[in-house]
Amino acid sequence: VQLQASGGGLVQPGGSLGLSCVVSGITLEYYSIAWFRQAPGKEREGVSCIANSVGSESYADSVKGRFTISRNNAKNTVYLQMNSLKPEDTAVYYCAAAAQYYYWVPTPQDMNYWGEGTQVTVSS
Repeated sequence: VQLQASGGGLVQPGGSLGLSCVVSGITLEYYSIAWFRQAPGKEREGVSCIANSVGSESYADSVKGRFTISRNNAKNTVYLQMNSLKPEDTAVYYCAAAAQYYYWVPTPQDMNYWGEGTQVTVSS
């Protein structure tokens, strides 16, 4: 199983960025895919999750209304569109897969597979 996150970069406050997570080795529709982030000196935290059975989405309060998760099962890809970015969104972002459906944002311990992270920096 492999998850490959991409799309990170440097963006100004108020700007937008889109992340992609390409998944291989599993059938996406049977898994939940979640995005996590980890800022320096902080614990890894859940950002958003999509339960691929019905496409149910969930978000952390800190990103609700600004971030949107979506998926394309045919392309085995999950996306995270991030708008109205703030400096506190700066972190390494990871995507992860769990072999069950989560209709809330899971914890890192709930996930079975992880990809390498992609850096998102929000700064002027």
